[in-house]
Amino acid sequence: MLFQMLSASAATTFIIFISIFIMRRLRNLQALQAAKKPNHLDFPNNLPAPTVLSKNLGSALPDSVIFPHNSAAFKQSMNSYWAQQECEVIPACVVRPRDVQQLCTAVTILKREYDELRKRAGKENAEGLFAVRSGGHSPVSGAASINGGVLIDLGLFCEVTPSEEGSSVAIGAGAKWMDVSKVLDEKSLAVIGGRNSAVGVGGLTLGGGLSFFSPRFGLVCSNILSYEIVLASGSIVTASASTNSDLWRALKGGSNNFGIVTCFTARSFPSTKIWSGFLYMPASQATKVLAAFHAFVNRAVSDDPSTTYDANAAGPIACFSYIQKLRVQAIAVNLVYTRLSENEKNWPICWKDSSFRSLWRLWSTCKVRTLTSATDEMNSLNPRGRRQVFATTTIKNDPATLAAAHAAYHNAISSIRRVNVKDLVWTIVLQPLLPEWARKGDANPLGLLDSSSEPLVMVSFTVNWAERRDDKFVKTTTRHAVEQIDAFAAAHKTGHRYRYLNYCAEWQRPFEGYGLENWQFLQDVSRKYDSEGLFQRGCVGGFKLNVGDAEA
Repeated sequence: MLFQMLSASAATTFIIFISIFIMRRLRNLQALQAAKKPNHLDFPNNLPAPTVLSKNLGSALPDSVIFPHNSAAFKQSMNSYWAQQECEVIPACVVRPRDVQQLCTAVTILKREYDELRKRAGKENAEGLFAVRSGGHSPVSGAASINGGVLIDLGLFCEVTPSEEGSSVAIGAGAKWMDVSKVLDEKSLAVIGGRNSAVGVGGLTLGGGLSFFSPRFGLVCSNILSYEIVLASGSIVTASASTNSDLWRALKGGSNNFGIVTCFTARSFPSTKIWSGFLYMPASQATKVLAAFHAFVNRAVSDDPSTTYDANAAGPIACFSYIQKLRVQAIAVNLVYTRLSENEKNWPICWKDSSFRSLWRLWSTCKVRTLTSATDEMNSLNPRGRRQVFATTTIKNDPATLAAAHAAYHNAISSIRRVNVKDLVWTIVLQPLLPEWARKGDANPLGLLDSSSEPLVMVSFTVNWAERRDDKFVKTTTRHAVEQIDAFAAAHKTGHRYRYLNYCAEWQRPFEGYGLENWQFLQDVSRKYDSEGLFQRGCVGGFKLNVGDAEA
């Protein structure tokens, strides 16, 4: 009997040891990927010839235009994207304006060329002159890049300037969230900003934006006091609650459809460190994780006083991953609490009282840390230099629909194994989205205000892999998984129209999810400030408002 007990104990110890070895191997692989310097471009064969437009820009802005023949600077610019496929879209030149006036000059030249094209090719055919890059973190090929056209790189607009009284921060549109948090950590301040340190301020904010602080203050876009923006006319205007207020509201989720934002002024507030980290678990815990997720998110509508919803808690963000190289599945759950308790070593009460506290796990990284450290950890899980794809949908916090979403992820693994996609990491992410968050801060056109108070769940796939030959298979598999979830949700009336723009795949249409009234509002603002459609047709990338589609 004693021998049997010792044997069972040894077997259990062995399983735990192997599990920890696999999970730590995964983290080591991720660290190696992050450390690798990607070599995305095949110089010099892929280089487009200079165009008349690029030469005109070079003449007007000689110190701010990079041509392909300047191979070192050009290659550095191309390799600054997060997703590898974006690096493979080669422009005729890169314009890096040093100040807003230089950007105005570039836009004026682009508008003149756009007008000429409209005369020659017709109003509806003058397409594809330029793209705009803020942080370059979108996985959609062409979202912030253009083949043979002009790339406007906002990377030099990266200043982070807190106001003297500490109530607001001016943030350059080319900054990344790591730039923001590093400055504000030193001043014990924070803004409602991104959760991944490598994501650009511009793209995330214009797409709506989720934050660790969203349960307390609302979405990122709803906490922007003003925007400085260059319009299609080449003029610089401010959009705020009192000046160009329609444009101010449209920029809160309207993406790049109105002009080029150069600076965001965001609300700031006192904040020291936060409690955050990941729980790492084997795939065998999936059912329990889904149940814990549902129960915690459902606290928002619970009548039980012992399980009150706590606005200082962000998450849970539940990630289920299949790692092709190791042929294993794993679970990582991110938990955050944005207000420190007196005893920093203890779990915050809301998380301690949740089911997550008792789940068996391999290890936990949860601890008190700076906001920069928390966002760096999020970034480390999916480093740059890989081929990437996103896709998303929104469902109600319904146990059966959560299980169906996980099943769509899980069922795809067999085909992924057969195809043997090199170095693929196949991940589905579940995270709460409470309509209440959209009601906090300033009004936005996202359409969530029309919803009931019932908790929603954003389901997103984030997939990365190594080789171009697998692009079609990965994108098709991801789309099929999303469509499976949507079909189940539609059949059980547990879906929702909203699609978070920043997680959408290129085939998705997020503005339809805003609702017709909000979509038409965005179109009206576009016509008012960009009557000839420079940012609808001349600027590629992003999700366009499709005026014709809506009017039909």
